[in-house]
Amino acid sequence: MQHTALDVSAAPVFNITRGTIAGASASLVGIGLARFAYTPLLPAIIDAHWFAASTAAYLGAANLGGYLAGALLGGYLAKRANAATVLRTMMLLATIAFAACAFPLSFMWFFVWRFASGLAGGTLMVLAAPTVLGHVPPSRRGLVSGAIFAGIGLGIVASGTLVPLLLREGVTQTWLGLGAIALLLTFAAWNGWPKQDAHVSHKQHATHAPRSGFTLRALYAEYALNAIGLVPHMLFLVDFVSRGLGKGLDAGAQYWVLFGLGAIAGPLVSGHLADRAGFGPALRAAFVIQIAAVALPLISTDPVSLIASSVLMGAAVPGIVALALGRVNELLAHHPAAQKGAWSTATTAFAVLQAGGAYGMSFLFTHNGGDYGMLFTIGAAALALALTVDLFAALRGNRENV
Repeated sequence: MQHTALDVSAAPVFNITRGTIAGASASLVGIGLARFAYTPLLPAIIDAHWFAASTAAYLGAANLGGYLAGALLGGYLAKRANAATVLRTMMLLATIAFAACAFPLSFMWFFVWRFASGLAGGTLMVLAAPTVLGHVPPSRRGLVSGAIFAGIGLGIVASGTLVPLLLREGVTQTWLGLGAIALLLTFAAWNGWPKQDAHVSHKQHATHAPRSGFTLRALYAEYALNAIGLVPHMLFLVDFVSRGLGKGLDAGAQYWVLFGLGAIAGPLVSGHLADRAGFGPALRAAFVIQIAAVALPLISTDPVSLIASSVLMGAAVPGIVALALGRVNELLAHHPAAQKGAWSTATTAFAVLQAGGAYGMSFLFTHNGGDYGMLFTIGAAALALALTVDLFAALRGNRENV
C-alpha cells in the first residue's frame, strides 16, 4: 500500500464506493483468504495425510515467499502496466491457485501454487490501495484506507467460519469452495478500479527523493522486525490450539475468528489513535501491545489469555501496516514524491523478514520436537527489538533537534 501523489481533479470520474469495494475485495482475496485460510486448514491437511506436519509448515511458508516476490513485482508492474489489468490478473491468479490446491498431486505442485497465491497477494497488497487512494480526496482517504485494510480481517473471519463448515465435505471441497468465493469477489471488483493509473499523474510530480534519514531507515528495520513478530500467530495459532493444546480443530478455528475480528477493527483503531497521538507514539504503543500479546501464551493458556492474544495480534496485522504507512508519509511530509519509493522499500523489508521468519520458524519447529513456546519467544523478542530501535531513533532525533 503505497501513497501516491495524484492530481485528483485531472482524473476521470471515479466512483469511490465501488473503488473501496474493489480494494477491500482485493485485500480479502489476496491476503485474507489466499494467505490466512491456510492456517485453519493446516491441521486438516495433516490429518488427511496430504502432507506430513513438517512439510505442511513449509508449504505455509511458501505463500510468504511468494508474497515477497509479489511485493517486488508489484512495484515493477506499476511503472509498466495498467494497474486495473494487473489487479484483475492477480485476483484471477489467486482464484486459480485455490482450485489447483484442491489436488495434492505432489509437494512441488502444491508448493508452486501456494507460492503463486502469495505472489498474487503481495502484488495486490502493493497496488490495490494506492490505485484507489490516489483517486480519493485527501479528506476521505483515512476512511477509505481503513475500509480497504479491513478486508484482510473480513477474509480471516471468513476463513475461520467457512473453512470448518467446508471441511465437513472434505479438504478438496474446501479448497474449491474458497476458489468459488474468490471468483465471486474478483467479479465484484472487476469494474471498480480507476480507469486511469495513478502512476501516470504521479510522474508529473516526480522529483529526486531526499536522502533517507536515520529515523526512516530505523522505521524500515522496525517494520521488518514486526513482520517476524506476527509469524507465530499467522502460521501456527490454529495448530497450536487444536493440536498443541489438544482442543481440536473447531476450537482452533474459533480463535482464528477472534484473530480476524481483531483484524477488522485494527486499522480503524490504529488510525484513530494516530489521529490523536501522532503516528510515532501510536506505532510505539502498538509494539508494546504486540509484545504483551505474543508473550501471553507463554504465561498462560487459559481461554481469557488466548482470546486477548488472538484479538490483539489480529488487530496488529493490518493495523501495523496503516501505522507504518502513516509514519512514512509523516517523515516525508515535505517530500511527497519520495513517499511512494519509501513505502515500497518498507514493504519489501517487511516481506523479506516475514518470509525468512516463516521459513526459519518452520525449520525450528520441525527440529525441536514441535515446541510452540520457542516460536512465541522468538516473536516477542523480535518485537522487543523493534521497540528498542524505535526508542533509540526517537532519542537520537530529539538530541539532533536540541
